[in-house]
Amino acid sequence: MKSIIIGGGKIGYYLLKTLKEKNYSVVLIERDKSNCRSIAEDIDADIICGDGTDIDVLEDAGIDGAEVVAAVTGTDEENLVICQIAKINFNISKTIARINNPKNISMFKALGVDKIVCSTAVIANLIEYEFDKDDFKIIQTFERGEMILVEIKIDKDSIWCNNFIKDLVLHDECAITCILRDNKAIYPRGNTRILELDNILVLTNNSGLLELKKQFKNGVI
Repeated sequence: MKSIIIGGGKIGYYLLKTLKEKNYSVVLIERDKSNCRSIAEDIDADIICGDGTDIDVLEDAGIDGAEVVAAVTGTDEENLVICQIAKINFNISKTIARINNPKNISMFKALGVDKIVCSTAVIANLIEYEFDKDDFKIIQTFERGEMILVEIKIDKDSIWCNNFIKDLVLHDECAITCILRDNKAIYPRGNTRILELDNILVLTNNSGLLELKKQFKNGVI
């Protein structure tokens, strides 16, 4: 699988280094000559000095044979343009864009960018959850923070305690994946009863997590 990275900042550098270490075919495009020289001295890789929004530069990088294009420059607008060029001009099936302003997420999605990386949003979520002292614990995030694996601790006063899975009203984006009980994993079915001291693993997104918290706060099953 061949991929092209546009942007030789810290994200682009470490992405290139990681992919090369895993023996992937990858090309980096960076407009700053000094950055190109610095990266070339450290990583044995194909590096092109040029503008990632220039079709000729993209063709020189072999975009016709690429499956993935990752636009990770420091400018949201430039990353969007790169992804659109890759989609429209070269029919790239997978585009990835870095964004700095979380307000741009919906626009990028609407304009067809396949994957969006927003460090600001991910970090903000992690900080918010770190300060949240209720019975919800973030175990892992996926899709760059869009999907969340959360652990819910069940005590005797919990609204889910002693209820069957089939009787719970869950947000459309919530899925109970596992129940941890007495150091054993139980894969839930509709007739599985939730007991005191259970730890429930739920895969959801931000809106689903908010709905879950409202349920527990308001005592609604």
